[in-house]
Amino acid sequence: MPELPEVETVVRGLQALLPNQTIIAVRLGKTDFIDNPADIEEILPSARIAGVRRHGKFIVLQLEKSTVHAAGAHSPTSAALARFHFIIHLGMTGQLIVLPAATPSVLHTHAWISLSNEKELRFIDPRRFGRMLILPETESDSVLGPLGTDPLEISIPEFQERLREKRARIKAVLLDQRVFRGMGNIYTDESLWRARIHPARLASSLKPREVLDLHRAMRRILLEAIRLGGSSISDYVNAEGLPGEFQIRHCVYQREGKKCSRCGARIRRMIVAGRSSYFCPRCQRAPRQRHR
Repeated sequence: MPELPEVETVVRGLQALLPNQTIIAVRLGKTDFIDNPADIEEILPSARIAGVRRHGKFIVLQLEKSTVHAAGAHSPTSAALARFHFIIHLGMTGQLIVLPAATPSVLHTHAWISLSNEKELRFIDPRRFGRMLILPETESDSVLGPLGTDPLEISIPEFQERLREKRARIKAVLLDQRVFRGMGNIYTDESLWRARIHPARLASSLKPREVLDLHRAMRRILLEAIRLGGSSISDYVNAEGLPGEFQIRHCVYQREGKKCSRCGARIRRMIVAGRSSYFCPRCQRAPRQRHR
């Protein structure tokens, strides 16, 4: 599933291509992953894209649309500006790409959004585990509000406080979108390896030095991955259809049985929080088992 660096890479590409474009038309294919397809077909045409931003793993297109109020007996016709958030989640296999309108569509394209510059924003998703919806700007917190703090924005004191209050395993805490929005399996495993912390450690058991090391490792891993365009393991590509390069820098993720690049021990895999977790048994010491 695309994680924070992949979504950030897509957003940066869209920020260079979409702002100030007017949506001319929208065409939808399969809509079982769309919350409100009728609203999308009604609201998107004639809306202006005012901006694009990332919120965790969600892509948010900020839209502005003029609405005309009918004239009354004693008042002239008036226009107002309505603001909407077009919210998109890529799911496991989703791609959001801007192409010339004449480009032939590939299989599993489910949305075609025609723009005023004769290009199209297309959503492609073979497994349709993504999500798409449109809401008035004032109502978008119903979807985005419950998400936690962005890992690239969280301060060290807040990070320390979040971990100190959690009696769950550190891998589960980092994956919890209500705590840190945007983290996923790849960058959690890579961050824990770089900080030398076992994924099964309780978050509240981490020493102050370990918390600082993890905060630093997480930020560096995420920023490095963004710089390299994210990790292309299966379907991920950026807004121009190009793959990322960070997958060649993975030190533990999906490297079970291979040598740790730091100590030479064999990378192992275990299940933590229902997810495969890759770690080095020598660099990341397992927590001690307490016996009665």
